[in-house]
Amino acid sequence: MDIDMIERAYRRYARGYDLYFGGILQPGRRAVIERMHCRPGERILEVGVGTGLSLPLYPPRTRVYGIDVSPEMLARARERVAREGLGQAAGLCRMDAERMAFADDSFDKVVAMYVVSVVPDPGRLVDEMRRVCRQEGELYIVNHFLHPNPLVAGAERLAAPLSRFLGFHPNLDLEDFIAESGLEVAELRRVNAFGYWTLLRARNNKGPHAAAQRVA
Repeated sequence: MDIDMIERAYRRYARGYDLYFGGILQPGRRAVIERMHCRPGERILEVGVGTGLSLPLYPPRTRVYGIDVSPEMLARARERVAREGLGQAAGLCRMDAERMAFADDSFDKVVAMYVVSVVPDPGRLVDEMRRVCRQEGELYIVNHFLHPNPLVAGAERLAAPLSRFLGFHPNLDLEDFIAESGLEVAELRRVNAFGYWTLLRARNNKGPHAAAQRVA
């Protein structure tokens, strides 16, 4: 998939996204924000903020910035912020998650919910999350990865050629993702219905060798 394909997919999804993916994925959003232990004044970046379903879950005195590549999804997020008076939403911007415009060390914590299997290069996404997060900060990811059950995994692999139409990769392998991204995972737990999605918490191991190790 490339950015144009992703934009087209989420242009189709935008109008009904909350109906299709709101309730079923909200437990994972709630779980990751609870694990983040956001404190007053912290600067939080949510990569792939979508329609802003997670924004009401953040504590009021945090400063949450959200980015997304889809203008249609962002428009709905802005409507939500205005409608619900979400003062914690400090800014919503259209931006490519693999090429963020933020300076290094801009945020205390960076989270990507249901985004890793959407972007063209998951490793590049993690590199950018690491770059814009301060040293000793934390990275959080919630995503679906290839199912451990061989039968389910087989079906997910068969669906992989449909990625461009689905708008995501259904066959992303967790172990490969961790190895290739160089994440230092501090916590891993299953979330949402039947534990079908995975929550990862990682220390921001940003340093001169992090990206080089991933390439190697």
